[in-house]
Amino acid sequence: MQMTERYSASAPTRAEVDALDGVTLLEFGTDWCGHCRAAQAPLASVLAGHELRHLKIEDGPGRPLGRSFRVKLWPTLILMRQGEELGRVVRPTHEQPIEELLGLGAITSE
Repeated sequence: MQMTERYSASAPTRAEVDALDGVTLLEFGTDWCGHCRAAQAPLASVLAGHELRHLKIEDGPGRPLGRSFRVKLWPTLILMRQGEELGRVVRPTHEQPIEELLGLGAITSE
C-alpha cells in the first residue's frame, strides 16, 4: 500500500474511526518529531507488503482523537478492526514490531 507522507491536521472523530470497516492502522505523531521521522523508513517498508487503511494523524495537546486512545508518546501505531483495538506499537525503530502488529490484523480477519 502507498504510505501517507504527512500527518493530517484534520482528524476523524472517534465515532468515525470506530465505524470504519475492515482493518485500519492509525499513526499518531507530528511532522517535526524526531522519533516519528525515524519510524518512517521501517513503517514504509512494512506497509508496502500490506493492504490496509493507514490514517496518519497529527497529535498534540487538545487533540481529542489521540486523547481518546490515551496516546502519550509519538509515534504511536494502533491497529483497529471494526472499531476494536487489536494492538499498538509505540516508537518503533525497526520493522519487526510493526510486522508483528500488522500480523494481529491478519490473524483476526480469518
